Amino acid sequence: MNQQKPTDMRAYRKRSERNMVIGVVALFLVVGTVIIGLVYDWAAVFTALICLVPGVGAFVLIWLFLNGLERFLE
Repeated sequence: MNQQKPTDMRAYRKRSERNMVIGVVALFLVVGTVIIGLVYDWAAVFTALICLVPGVGAFVLIWLFLNGLERFLE
């Protein structure tokens, strides 16, 4: 018989959620920076980062808050 270990769906969800947050942050910073650099000019990238970094920071802080709230309620 082929017995497999039960799948830990909670660990899978947490891993997937963390990977999605990393992907969104990377996409937001890298793609946003490249698009702004191509459309306006590469000198505008530094000014754009002043807005992009706090936006990403707010997204990560909200995710961390919700993650902490979930752990607190368990």
